[in-house]
Amino acid sequence: MKFVKYIAIVFLSLIFFSCPRDDGGNKYKSVEFDLNKIKERGKLVAITGYNAYSYFIYRGQAMGYEYDLVKRFADHLGVGLELKVVKEIPQMIEKLHNGEGDIIAFNLTVSQERKDEVAFGNYLNLTRQVLVQRRPENWRQLTRQQIDKKLIKSHLDLDGKTVYVRYGTSYRKRLENLSEENGITINIVEADPEISTEDLIKMVADGEIEYTVSDRNIAVLQQGYYADIDVSTEVSLPQKVAWAVRKNAPELLDTLNTWIDHLKQTPDYYAIYNKYYKNRNAFKRRVGSDYFSMTSGRISQYDDLIKKYADEIDIDWRVLSALIYKESQFNTDAQSWAGAKGLMQIMPSTASQFGVDDITDPVQNLDAGMRYLDWLNNYWYEFVEDSTERVKFVLASYNIGPGHIMDAYKLAEKYGANPQLWDGNVEEYLLKKSTPKYYNDTVVKNGYAKGEETVLYVQKIMEIYEHYKQFLI
Repeated sequence: MKFVKYIAIVFLSLIFFSCPRDDGGNKYKSVEFDLNKIKERGKLVAITGYNAYSYFIYRGQAMGYEYDLVKRFADHLGVGLELKVVKEIPQMIEKLHNGEGDIIAFNLTVSQERKDEVAFGNYLNLTRQVLVQRRPENWRQLTRQQIDKKLIKSHLDLDGKTVYVRYGTSYRKRLENLSEENGITINIVEADPEISTEDLIKMVADGEIEYTVSDRNIAVLQQGYYADIDVSTEVSLPQKVAWAVRKNAPELLDTLNTWIDHLKQTPDYYAIYNKYYKNRNAFKRRVGSDYFSMTSGRISQYDDLIKKYADEIDIDWRVLSALIYKESQFNTDAQSWAGAKGLMQIMPSTASQFGVDDITDPVQNLDAGMRYLDWLNNYWYEFVEDSTERVKFVLASYNIGPGHIMDAYKLAEKYGANPQLWDGNVEEYLLKKSTPKYYNDTVVKNGYAKGEETVLYVQKIMEIYEHYKQFLI
């Protein structure tokens, strides 16, 4: 019997010590992918969250504190940016280590437990954890002193209370420490992983739960929308908020730290922080808008009509919406120097071609633009087999005309590139059409073209589309 127990102990020990662990001794086996490989790949993959301040879509535009900053960091590195939305912080850390992302660009408070798992960059700002609770029902008729008497203002008053916290956050650990420090019992309930801190704050405001904990910068912002909550009771000392990378990515970490140190000395950083965390009126407008992705799932008032056309012409409605945002930002009065007008920036000649009388009318404008896109889609159907790739040819043609794109297609074919692919192939030969060797080539029928604007046009629309795919179906 003792021998059996001995074998069992040895077996379990082997399992434990053979589990993959990175050089830092944490539970994750990290992929090897530092800054040089990120630059070779040509893009930074950032893991972030989806909420009303980090990353969201408002009136068709990608916005957010983390988004604005990490976009600047990617630009600093000279690479593109891909964002991956992950709801749970433990999953963010796991995906970072397995290589699904290069950096966690999110509102992470620095804790010892997390420092064992990731390498934090220099802090972006400081915050405190606060208790979120409801003010008394008649608080508007009371003095500040009378209100305070009905609220929890001391940690000792949390004894016997039930506090809900977001899953996987440092809030649970802080409340456990408070219990030990003060000799009290706090009933701590971790919410379902799908429930965010913002959801819990709303539940407090709606009276569904009594208490939750939040970082102060988030809580103060939410108080601008939920006037009946109180966020004045602090439950922690100041804490650093920072982004995280893998411990085996020292070059990325050093570059991030240098960039952050420089950024924090510029007015740009403070303008971005104030935009998302200080301007509570703007926050209220966003959250209350019909075109805020978190609450409405809509981009514009024309979504239903765009979806109808999308079904008819077999192009993803989010691509069509991205095109319209790029053309006019959904402004029906938009007009270019060349005379293009309306949502889809239709030229009078195009409107006439498709039998549209009034291109200032949004419905007629959409009708003309969609019919032209349909014609372009049918045109390229014969030449580009993959529908996802074909969309880029359609977009480029919408911008500069199909003739120039066909020239680039034939040049790619002639010089050994893949004419079925836009990125790095046909787009390259569109760029070359500004040099005599190529615009004078025998396969070219439409002469000189300055293709840079069109290449950037397609890139921007596809970038907007990628944002829309994160949040909209």
